[in-house]
Amino acid sequence: MKKKIFIAFVVLVVAVGVAGMWAYQNFFGSAVEERFSLVLRSDESYDDMVAKVERYIERDLAFKLYAKRINLDEGIEAGTYTFDKGMTVIEVARTLKFGCDNSVRLVINNARTPEALAGKIAMQIDADSVSMLAALRSETLIKEFGFDSAEAMFSIFLPNTYEVWWTVSPEQLISRMQREYEAFWTAERQAKAKAKGLTPYEVQVLASIVASETNRRDEHPLIASLYLNRLRKGIPLQACPTVIYAHGLNDPQMFKTRRVLKRHLAYDSPYNTYKYRGLPPTPIRLTRPDVLDAVLNAPKTDYLYMCANPDFSGTHVFSSSYAKHSATARQYQRELNQRKIK
Repeated sequence: MKKKIFIAFVVLVVAVGVAGMWAYQNFFGSAVEERFSLVLRSDESYDDMVAKVERYIERDLAFKLYAKRINLDEGIEAGTYTFDKGMTVIEVARTLKFGCDNSVRLVINNARTPEALAGKIAMQIDADSVSMLAALRSETLIKEFGFDSAEAMFSIFLPNTYEVWWTVSPEQLISRMQREYEAFWTAERQAKAKAKGLTPYEVQVLASIVASETNRRDEHPLIASLYLNRLRKGIPLQACPTVIYAHGLNDPQMFKTRRVLKRHLAYDSPYNTYKYRGLPPTPIRLTRPDVLDAVLNAPKTDYLYMCANPDFSGTHVFSSSYAKHSATARQYQRELNQRKIK
């Protein structure tokens, strides 16, 4: 009898020891092999959120047990969570329970339309693209900020990186962008725009064309100068990016075109600056602040024409002579044909 009791005692001690070792290893051992971040959205269920986390951690059973102990299922706040290498399941669960890094770095960059902008923003905050686009097209907000269309209000989104709350609403974000827009347009910049014969909004429209012509920052002031000269003389801008944009509104594949043909120039649209004088009605893309400054600080030149350099260096050949421009254009067209670019 004593022997049986002793054996039972030993088995119990061993079992407790094994259980204790398992608990120590699983609750206090490393569950995160590599640092990672996750975005948990408000429209996801608790099970979906937990499943996301479990894809990146070890010791799932221990995590579930501890999550139940602290009533994690009562709610996880939507937001961005970062988990460091070496964190235990206890630390992971408590991070989900008690807080997240609820701020995000929102990157606003190239977008041609409100639809494209809404899609890019929705990938970075909790709001979805449908609600973001609805706000961008809200007649109330458009009127509140003094615009007449979503395509015009779109211009307040200056490309940059902004720190915002993950849970920021579309309406709050638009208000924030309006404040950033107003902060950019200092009295000095407004005076420069007036000296060029433009309103701040017209600077945005012109800058969107300049930015679409080239990525070369050293050419932006020269292109701006050329278009300003054309505006003053009443000469149509004849800017190919506006033709591409006009077609692209109905055929997004046109945004990828590398060559504007004569048949494209006949397209009837207020954005077609081959058919209509002056600036198009709205910007044709979001424009970086440095391009806006390039327009505001454009030098005085006599340029009226430009053509992509036939050497395909990515630069342009500028001229005040139509004859010189035509010769360059013919050479460039020959190069396009030889390279079979359509």
